[in-house]
Amino acid sequence: MDLNLYTRKKRWKWILFGTAVIIVAGSLWYTNILVREIAREERVNIQIWADAIHRKASLVNYTEMFYRQLQEEERKRAELLAETYKNLSTERESSSEILSFYLKIIQNNNTIPIILTDEKGNITNVVNVDFDKDTVPRLRGRLLTEFTRYRPIRVQYLQNKSIYLYYKESILFNELREMLDDLIESFFSEVVINSASVPVIITDSTKTRILESGMIDSQRVQDSVYMIKTLSKMASQNKPIEIELSDQGKRYIFYKDSELLTHLIFFPYFQLAVIGLFLLISYILFSSARKSEQNQVWVGLARETAHQLGTPLSSMIAWVELLKMDGTSPESVAELEKDVVRLEKITDRFSKIGSDPRMERENIVNVIYNAVAYIRSRTSRKMEYFIEQPENTEIFAPINLHLFEWVIENLCKNAVDATGGNGRIEIGIFKEENHVVIDITDNGKGIPKSKFKTIFNPGYTSKKRGWGLGLSLSQRIIRDYHKGKIFVKSSGINKGTTFRIMLKKER
Repeated sequence: MDLNLYTRKKRWKWILFGTAVIIVAGSLWYTNILVREIAREERVNIQIWADAIHRKASLVNYTEMFYRQLQEEERKRAELLAETYKNLSTERESSSEILSFYLKIIQNNNTIPIILTDEKGNITNVVNVDFDKDTVPRLRGRLLTEFTRYRPIRVQYLQNKSIYLYYKESILFNELREMLDDLIESFFSEVVINSASVPVIITDSTKTRILESGMIDSQRVQDSVYMIKTLSKMASQNKPIEIELSDQGKRYIFYKDSELLTHLIFFPYFQLAVIGLFLLISYILFSSARKSEQNQVWVGLARETAHQLGTPLSSMIAWVELLKMDGTSPESVAELEKDVVRLEKITDRFSKIGSDPRMERENIVNVIYNAVAYIRSRTSRKMEYFIEQPENTEIFAPINLHLFEWVIENLCKNAVDATGGNGRIEIGIFKEENHVVIDITDNGKGIPKSKFKTIFNPGYTSKKRGWGLGLSLSQRIIRDYHKGKIFVKSSGINKGTTFRIMLKKER
């Protein structure tokens, strides 16, 4: 049979494999380009978000600084008022212009709430407050708390007499404070709930205590170990944004790539894994279907062969009996009878293909001696056969006698063909821990290493008139029926070949 069949098959396998690789590589290349483009746009959005956070943080800090300046200005105005009251009490004999100036300062204060008390806390006068001094005669309780946020100013107007000036932020200043608090709160809310879908964690100045988080699984937030790892990962990806607020101290905003970007980065690898898994499953399914189809062909062919041999074999058996009765030479009848018995054995072998052959305990050494004796009688006298174990050695294994003999005969015939009918065949039989091992070695032309597995394919042969079925049948008999192994142990060009058979040892 032409060896080009398997050469072409192998070539087509490589062509199909190369085509699949090109398709997969092209798909991954194009997908990777798209992913990089989307990832670049995503990173731009993240950068825009981070820049916006920086700008808004600057705005918050500027507003806070402006608030502090107003606070200081109000403090100075309050001190000016206190000094004015003090001067009014000590400069009673001053000119009318100076007194008018002091009074004008006091009258122009229409924003800062002021309470004047004596040394015992009795209210003597109020300015810019929402209560009457007649209804609230003393400074105490909640009112005292409100007006002692800043230290009161003591005004001495007689040698042993003093009044105390209490003040607090103006209504306008309080409104500004509330607006600033709202601005800070909205700032952190916008950071946590962001349009860029960026996972965010806000910490205190230690960078360990988590104050708020956003775009992170709520269940994971409770896992301190996970959050520490996330903080470390965020810090490695992007430098934390530092925000310093006068009332709250430093805050650090940690952020990392969005979940979408993370998924996009790993998408090509996921795609490659899916395609690879699909190709692997497809290969396994098609290979299994092909092997199943081959098995069905083998079984059908073997049983049809056994059926076709059955009719002429029955006729030949009858003719042998007739020849005996007609007085034909006993030697001729005996030889013919041997061939009929051989045909019966061959028919039995073919009939067992596809069925579940019965395994029996047999002495492997004795079986091989019998098989070699049959082959020796039908090959050139120039062939030498050597079995390493003595004939009386006993090594048992469960086999089907007829099928196993077929394997030995096939391997010996191949060895004879490899040596050209003029060579040596050595058969070694020995036991290992769990196996019985048979090595069949010839000194023939050898097999290229690249063909060690190919020679077991159906139809493969190096002979012009061969069918290429012997080794394939032998492999099926050993592997499928005896649950053993058969393979080329070693071979070299013009150095001979060793086939090894491994059978499960009888327990």
